[in-house]
Amino acid sequence: MSSFKNTSLSFALLLTLAGLASGCGGHAARPAQAAVGVSSPSTDPAPSQTQSSEVTVSSPASGATVGSPFKLTAKATQCSSQSVISIGYSLDNSTNTTAVSGTSINTQVPAPAGTHTLYVKYWGASGASCHTQVTVSVTGSAAPESMIPSDAKQNVDMQNAPGWQASHDPAAGEASSGSMIVVSSPSMSGHARQFATSFSHDGGEIYNLAFDNDPNAMNFFYDGWIYVDNSAGNIQNLELDTNQVLSNGNTVIYGFQCDGISGTWDYTANHGSASHPVDTWVHSNQFCNVRTWGRNTWHHVQISYSRDNSGNVTYHSVWLDGKEQQIEATVSSEFALGWTPALLTNFQVDGLGSGSNKIFLDKLTISRW
Repeated sequence: MSSFKNTSLSFALLLTLAGLASGCGGHAARPAQAAVGVSSPSTDPAPSQTQSSEVTVSSPASGATVGSPFKLTAKATQCSSQSVISIGYSLDNSTNTTAVSGTSINTQVPAPAGTHTLYVKYWGASGASCHTQVTVSVTGSAAPESMIPSDAKQNVDMQNAPGWQASHDPAAGEASSGSMIVVSSPSMSGHARQFATSFSHDGGEIYNLAFDNDPNAMNFFYDGWIYVDNSAGNIQNLELDTNQVLSNGNTVIYGFQCDGISGTWDYTANHGSASHPVDTWVHSNQFCNVRTWGRNTWHHVQISYSRDNSGNVTYHSVWLDGKEQQIEATVSSEFALGWTPALLTNFQVDGLGSGSNKIFLDKLTISRW
């Protein structure tokens, strides 16, 4: 990925991971929220449309905080007198319906605070659809990681994993070089990764790790702790990415950075097509600048994003030290890069001017479902 001043992403993993090169779903409802009160569900509100339907919604006990998703189970056999072939749900009749193949749902559904209508939708063989609905009331606040389903797949302590690589990003300034070691201090877990970068003329260094393979995951939650010392004054941008190779061979880029030039959280978008991409950083309206972070202390960074089956990524929210900054932006971000199936993460440090800096990463966990 590139620094802000160059709006073209470099995809330098094609260079550093040359050895790697050779469903059905939708956007998740807004994360980090939970149902506290749920009305009695209507199991068959439209008999002329939906027969043999059943919807059950359960929530945490009264007083539970936002962030623990409510549980939804639903099944149906008929839709407009046709056999149901798929079923899905959305909040407030959103077009971002999360669908599953088959005739039943058993999942945990996050929801924003307030009162909402949960729609459960069914599709018949000829495309006819119908729905039932449940009123959901949500209040409170909670830690964002509590929105992660209990059955989510997780890679934990990734900063301590073998296989990290480093390379200069040619789109981010003149030159850079970097080195990594695992250190016990400063650390939270006893095993933090130190990234030491030297650079000239705003050079940027990509540190990356191929950590798994999952072409089917639709939702991701990035959770890590970052320590900056007095050299943070030499950091222009800090980039925190996840890349997912899909079953069709294309790659979805979940690109996200703290942009110290514009002073915003940025996200990536493909303004072209997968085969002819026009890759661009887009500024959000949320503030971020690593140079303003407290020095010689740990900062908690958490990011939630999801995708649909058309290569569109929704960047939901980012939390810095527990404070939520909503993004809620959906953009195309699928690229035909020819990579071997993999999940990858980037930790890129772009320098400001010429000099050096150190930054530390601990307790990095990426969850997916």
